[in-house]
Formats: sequence, structure tokens, C-alpha cells
Amino acid sequence: MEKLGDDELGLIINWVHDPNDRKLISQVCKQWFRVEGRTRLSIRVLEPEFLHNFLPRFPNLVSIEASGEVSNAHLECVAQTCPNIEVLNLNTRKMQDDSGDSDDLSGLNGGIQAIANGCRKLRKVYLRRRGIGNFGVVSLLKFGKNLTQLDLGRCSGITDQALESIGSANSLRVLNLRGCWMITDSGMAMLANGSPARTLKKLIIAECERITDNGISLLRQISCLEELNLAECGPAVTDTGGVTLAGIPNLKRLNLSWLVNISDVTLTAIAEHCRKLMALDLTGCEFITGEGIRGFVDHESLEELVLVSCVNVLQSDVEMLVLGSQSLKYVKLDKRLRMWMPTATQENASRFCTLDWMTIGDQIPGLEQVTIGEQTPGGTK
Repeated sequence: MEKLGDDELGLIINWVHDPNDRKLISQVCKQWFRVEGRTRLSIRVLEPEFLHNFLPRFPNLVSIEASGEVSNAHLECVAQTCPNIEVLNLNTRKMQDDSGDSDDLSGLNGGIQAIANGCRKLRKVYLRRRGIGNFGVVSLLKFGKNLTQLDLGRCSGITDQALESIGSANSLRVLNLRGCWMITDSGMAMLANGSPARTLKKLIIAECERITDNGISLLRQISCLEELNLAECGPAVTDTGGVTLAGIPNLKRLNLSWLVNISDVTLTAIAEHCRKLMALDLTGCEFITGEGIRGFVDHESLEELVLVSCVNVLQSDVEMLVLGSQSLKYVKLDKRLRMWMPTATQENASRFCTLDWMTIGDQIPGLEQVTIGEQTPGGTK
């Protein structure tokens, strides 16, 4: 049998998606090692310090993930070696040097500029906790015309200047600005009056405490918005802004946790007008009472409800909601309420939906997580 050429071998290897199988393939011989690298579409970098050594083996990557420490030099290497990158995931749990506050090449801003200039096919960029500043965002939006997802969570150097550039993105569907505390109502206006108003489906502005009712009221101009996270946006968000959320007809998931000045007035408006709403988090909304909760009894879409630390919600309110709702599947409640709810009532309610009991010290899974993206064949490193 004649030896397979690189093209024929590549066609065969393309059918192998399991990372371990591809690793075995690469160990057969030098040809298989070379071709496997050329057909790899995604990698996860565990040791960025060796990036310059192994990355040239994978010139056709479309997705790269690295959660460890990365530098401008690493990103410049990616830009030069892998021009076809579509997904760049640098999200990390450890806060990187926040020197990206200034609008120059400090922090990773220089590396992001290189990525934006060298990788023109970028669709999804995740930079959570990387200390990116305005300069990096402006560069990214200048060249990244196809961006659909952008995660800038915990990048505290982001200001309204970055939002001005984001306002020109005409393909953006997911935007995470959690913890970008310098953003103000002016930044919200740039989003609401810019191109994202026609495309944005998911927006996270949790912990942006400079945003007030005026900024919240602008969000109804983002007509296709389906998921919104306003958790811990501070006391400046009240019912004045809350009731305007009822003007977002396609809203499906809403997080209002720890908005201490939101009351039943907001809930009533949302229950009446947001008929597609499927998930609602009211953790820590102390002004919420049974009156607001009972507004969802006849709601045809609500499936998930979080009522942890809602001190004015009684067990009778929960019972009426659970037994009356036709759509509710999951309710998270404060564990302190459990002792006041008769066992028979709990058992009866559990026949219709899942009751989850927790204290405020437990981990609360919020609605803020950004989808990393669809799986791409080719395994990981």
C-alpha cells in the first residue's frame, strides 16, 4: 500500500475529535505528528511560558484557551502564528495586574492590540480579570468587526470611553461588564443608542454601582435583550428604573439580586409585561413581599425563582405561588423559612416543583455566566 500523503491523512484525522486519540495519533511518526498539528482546531494552554515553542505546530487553530499568566509577548505570538483564531478565552480566576487602567500599552493592552490587528476573524473574546483598559477595548473593536461575545468582567479600568467603542459593534450578542465600576449612565446611553441596541441578547452590568435609574431606563431601547443581570448595582437603582424593565418584551432571564430599593411595584410591572420571562433572581431584595410574588401566579413562562434573603416573603406566599403556577419548576428559598413551612405543605409543593433551601452563606449560582462557546473539534493541549 502506498504511503498516505499529508492531504489524505489530514482528511482522516479530521474525523478524530477525542483529545486522547489525537495525542496517540501524533505519536505514530513524524508525518502524523506534523499533520495532526496542522488539523488541530483548538487547544487549552496550561503552560503559557512554552507557547513560543509549541504554538507554531498549530497554525490553523480557531480556538485558544489560557487561564494562567499571559503576557503581551504571548499574545503577540498568537497573533503572528494563528491568524485564523475565532475564539480567544483568557478568562482567569486570579486577578491580573490592573495596570490596564491607563489608555496606553500597559498591562495586556499591547497584546490585545496585536491580537486585534493580526486575527481579523475573532468572534468571541473573553478577558475576565485580565486588567484590560480602554485602549485594549478600542483596539479590539477597531479591527474586530465580527465580535459576537465580549467578556470584560472585573476589568476595573474600563470606563465609558470603552463603551463608546462597544457602541459601534454591529454583531455583538453577549457583553459582560460585571465589576466594571467606573461605567456610568453615559456608558449605558452609548449602548442603547448604538449598534448593540439591535443585536445584544445578553448584558451583565452587575456591581456597576455608578449606574442609576436613568441608565437602567435606557435598556428598554435594546429591543432584543433576553438576559439581563443587574445584581448589586447599588441603591441608586430603584423602582423608577425597575418598572422600565417591563418595557423589554423579550426578556427571559433577569437578575435583580441585592437591589435593596426594588419593591413590589417593579415585580408587578415585570409580571404583567414580561410574559416570556423564565428565570428571576430576587436574592436580598428586602422590600419584596408576597404581593409582588403573587403577581406571577398566572405567569405562563416563569420556571425558576430565587427568593433567598427576601425577609418579607412568607411561607403562605410561596405556597400560593407554587400551587397556583402552571410553569414553575424550581424555587430557591431561604433555609430559615423552612422551619415555618409545615412538612405537609413542603411535600405538597414538591410535587409541582423543586424546592431548594439555602442560607446566604452558601454559594448562590447567579445568572451571569457567559457561554464559552460551542465545542470545536481537535482536542486540547
